Amino acid sequence: MRWIAADRGKLAGSGGQPASGLDPQNLLKWVYFGRVAVAIVVFGAAAFSFDDVLPQTIVILAAAALATVLMSAWSAWYTHVSQRPVTTTFLYLQALFDLALVTTVVHVTQGPASEFPALYILVIAVSAVLMPFASSLLVTALASLLYVGDIIVWQRVPLTATVWVQLAVFVGVSVVTGLITSRVRAARAQSEELEREVHRLRLEAADILRNIRSGVLTVDGEGTLAYANEAALELLGLTSTDVLHVPLATLLEVRSPALANAIVQTQQRRVKTLRAEGFVSLPDRTYPIGVTTTTLDMKTRGESSVTAIFTDISDQKRIEELRLRTERLEAVAELSASLAHEIKNPLASIRSSVEQLASSARANDDERSLAQLVVRESDRLSELLSEFLDFSRIEGDEDLIHRIVVNLVLNAVQASNGTAKIQVEVRETVPGELPKGFQMDNAVVLKVLDNGPGIPEELRERLFEPFVTGRVGGSGLGLAIVQRAVQAHRGAVFVDSAPHEGTAFTVFLPKKATTEVAA
Repeated sequence: MRWIAADRGKLAGSGGQPASGLDPQNLLKWVYFGRVAVAIVVFGAAAFSFDDVLPQTIVILAAAALATVLMSAWSAWYTHVSQRPVTTTFLYLQALFDLALVTTVVHVTQGPASEFPALYILVIAVSAVLMPFASSLLVTALASLLYVGDIIVWQRVPLTATVWVQLAVFVGVSVVTGLITSRVRAARAQSEELEREVHRLRLEAADILRNIRSGVLTVDGEGTLAYANEAALELLGLTSTDVLHVPLATLLEVRSPALANAIVQTQQRRVKTLRAEGFVSLPDRTYPIGVTTTTLDMKTRGESSVTAIFTDISDQKRIEELRLRTERLEAVAELSASLAHEIKNPLASIRSSVEQLASSARANDDERSLAQLVVRESDRLSELLSEFLDFSRIEGDEDLIHRIVVNLVLNAVQASNGTAKIQVEVRETVPGELPKGFQMDNAVVLKVLDNGPGIPEELRERLFEPFVTGRVGGSGLGLAIVQRAVQAHRGAVFVDSAPHEGTAFTVFLPKKATTEVAA
């Protein structure tokens, strides 16, 4: 009664899976055991009742028992030992053998008068469970024909109501079992499809978490780390071997107390955190992070797990500082233009008047010397006002680009007292060179590098602000003009400097200005 493939077999006509959710191997053991047990029990009963049983009957039962043992042994080797796939021919061969075995037992036990016709129901039920519906109906029809044929042809007994009831039971068992099996098969197919979909989603989620640049941490209800993606390990300076199932406080108490506090507060209050900010402190650097947390209640355990998503927002902070600096520069630019126009004309009058007084015949040497000083300082102030006017421009042009280069090179020469080596580089940008957050297609980069003493740390944060200078006698407007000119071209300027390691100014400019900028 074996009609199912082994674990690695393929059941013909059923998509490679048994129709039911039963374990094929376990069902196989019971089928083999039942088949051999029936043959041995019937033969043993006949042998013990030798006086009441015809010799030819004992011979038939002995042959049936031997054939059953051999058939079961071959089937076990075929499916369990060699793990060969089960074909349609093999399935029907098993069904025919079981029907022949049951028909033999029913025949020698006087047919309807015995209890053995019920064995047909077992064969039909098993076929309905393990075979397609059409095949199980065919087995049912064959069982009915064999049973009726044995009664009419061999035993020459008329068909009674009992026989008709038995035939009806055969058909009923086949149909009911087949319908139930179809439902189970459909449910199993849906379950398998759901499992495949869940598996696909898990793979996609794992791929996303592995490739995103944001860190993802999950902390269980006991406050230990349950999950961390690769970005989280990299951002926190951790390794994958020592982080899982470690208390959160142990991992983050030094690296990022703000991140640890956001997770703890979310877990305790069951309230999400949106766009909180903090810092991560590593041995080589400290950088700001943005943190978002969410919680998942585990009702069965009465605990709450928390997932935190955090990312390095250094670039965003830098861009925000550039935006604020640009706004301050725009305000100073407006003031510069107004101030320059208000001062330049009176200054010209003062200079002209002093020159006339100095050229007077009544002026002595001291008065002439003082007049020259006033003229010289007036010229210096006039030059300063011209720089104010340059600073107040917002239109990009060739002269303004020239001013960027000249000021950067002049700044490098003056800062190094003429002893440093200056290098100017102009080229197109390469992929990934622009800072994150800047959208600039077809950009060019201008770099001015020197090997001078570097920029003092106290000046770096305010380097591009007007009137900020580290050189005696400097106006503090050169780099402010550079910043303003770069912003006028919708570009960006950055500086990298370290003590005694030189300074590098990097300017990113659009390769082709838009109509709005050119206007």
